[in-house]
Amino acid sequence: MNGLSNLIATLAGWIVAVIAATGYIGIIGLMALESACIPLPSEIIMPFSGYLVSTGRLDLWLVAIAGAVGCNLGSALAYEAGRRGGRPMVERYGRWLLLTPEDLDRSERFFERFGGAAVLIGRMLPGIRSFIALPAGIARMPLLRFHLYTFIGSLPWCLGLAYAGQVLGSRWNTDPRLSAWFHKIDLFLLGAIVLAAIWFVRRRLTGVRTSRATEPE
Repeated sequence: MNGLSNLIATLAGWIVAVIAATGYIGIIGLMALESACIPLPSEIIMPFSGYLVSTGRLDLWLVAIAGAVGCNLGSALAYEAGRRGGRPMVERYGRWLLLTPEDLDRSERFFERFGGAAVLIGRMLPGIRSFIALPAGIARMPLLRFHLYTFIGSLPWCLGLAYAGQVLGSRWNTDPRLSAWFHKIDLFLLGAIVLAAIWFVRRRLTGVRTSRATEPE
C-alpha cells in the first residue's frame, strides 16, 4: 500500500514537473498519453496548467487547445489499435495499460447507443473519455469525423479543468479565507486523493487478473 501511494505521488509530481518545464508541449504530450489509454489523470494535468495561467506563464485558451490537440494525437493511436486489431488485440494487450474488459464493454455500449456522436459526448465523460476511441476504431468510424468530434468534445473538458485551476490559483493569494480553508484540510484532501487513486489502480489490477484467470488455456 505504501509503495503504491508513493508511486502515485511520484506520478503526480512528474506530471507537474513536465508541465512546469515544457509548457504547452508538455500538455500536448501528457494529454496524448492519457488519450492513448495510458492511465494519466487529466484531472491533474489540466488544473495545474490552469494554475500556471493564473501566474501569467500560460494562456487559458492556448492551454485548452493544447490539451485538445493532445487528445486527438493520443486518440489516433487508440483508434488505430481498434481498427487494425479489433477487440481481440485490445483485450490481449490492454491489460498492460490496466484496461479491463469492463472498460471496453462500457465504451462499446456507449458507442452502440449514440453512434459517431458517442466520440463527441464521451470525450466529456470521466470513465468513458479515455477509451471511446477504441470502439470507434473497431467500428471503422470515418477518420475525419472521428478527429473532428474528438477535438470538439475534448476542448470544453480541457477548458473547464484549466479554468478551475486558474480560478483556484488566482484566489489562492488574494483570498485569505480560501488559503486558510485549504491549510486546514489539505492533508485530508491529499489523503483522500491518494486513497481514491489507490482504489482505482487496485480495481483495475483486479479486473486484469480476473480476465486473465477466465481466459481459456
